Amino acid sequence: MAENFTIITDSSCDLPAKIAEQLHIRVIPLTLTIDGKQYHNFLDEREITFEEFYTRLPEIKSVSTSAINIDEFTTVMESEILTGRDVLYLGFSSGLSATYSAAVQAAKELSEKYPNHKIYTVDTLAASMGQGLLVYLAVMEKNKGKTIDQVRDYVESIKLSLAHWFTVADLQQLKKGGRISATTALLGTMLNIKPVLHVDNEGHLISMQKARGRAASIKALFEQMESSAVKPEEQVIFISHGHCADDAKKLADMITAKWGCRCVTSYVGPVIGAHSGPGTLALFFLATQR
Repeated sequence: MAENFTIITDSSCDLPAKIAEQLHIRVIPLTLTIDGKQYHNFLDEREITFEEFYTRLPEIKSVSTSAINIDEFTTVMESEILTGRDVLYLGFSSGLSATYSAAVQAAKELSEKYPNHKIYTVDTLAASMGQGLLVYLAVMEKNKGKTIDQVRDYVESIKLSLAHWFTVADLQQLKKGGRISATTALLGTMLNIKPVLHVDNEGHLISMQKARGRAASIKALFEQMESSAVKPEEQVIFISHGHCADDAKKLADMITAKWGCRCVTSYVGPVIGAHSGPGTLALFFLATQR
C-alpha cells in the first residue's frame, strides 16, 4: 500500500488551478497588498484575477507582498497530520522570500508535538512554474508508489538541474523592486534592451545576458533550452507569462516543433508579477545545470 502523505506547496508555484487540483496537493496562498488593500494569491483567482492584476499594475501606486507565517503553516500541516497523513512541503525559494523559513519552524514544532509523523520541508530554490514543475514531478513520483522519503530525496536530487530562464518586457518593475538601477532601466528602455535572467543555485535572480528586442529575447530562452536540456523530447516543459499569452504560445510552438514535447503555460501570479511586471516570460525544464 502506498504511503499516506500529502504534498503541500505555496501559491508562488503558479500552477494552473486545474492542474493543482488534479495533482491532489494543498496550496497555501501568499498575500499581496495593493494600494492598502490585501488580497490572497489563490491559484483559482478567487480574490483577484491575474488579468485584473496586470491591467491595473501600471496605475498602482504601491504594491507589496507578504510571506506565509508560521501559524498559517501550522494550521495546514496539522490538519493533514490529524487525518493520519505525513507532510512534505515544497517551498518558494528561500533566496526570494521568508516563506520557507516559516515553514521550517512550523515543521520543527509539529515534529516535536507529533513524533510519530514525518513532516519534511524542501527549499526548492525555485520560483513560479519552476517551483510548480518540481511539485508536478514530485507528484509523478508519489503516484508511482514512492515513499515520502524517496520523493523528498528525488526533489533534492533534481532541484539544481531545474533550469529557470526568463526575460521581461518592461524594466521599470525590476527597477522598482531594486533588482536593477534607475540608470540601467533608463538606458535599457531607450535601447530596447531585454535582459535574460535565471535563478541561480542559491535561488536568487541573476542577469545573464542582454537581447535587443522582444523577438531576440524569446529566441534566447529557446537557445538556452537547446544548449542544456536533458532529453527534452521526454519532458513536460513549463512556461509562465506576465499577461503575454501570445509570446508564451510562440515559445511553446518553437519548443514543440523542435522536440514534440508537451508544454504547459500559465500566468506568473501576482505575488511574483508584482516584482517582475507585465510581459515577463519564463521557461522551465530539466537541464545539465541551472
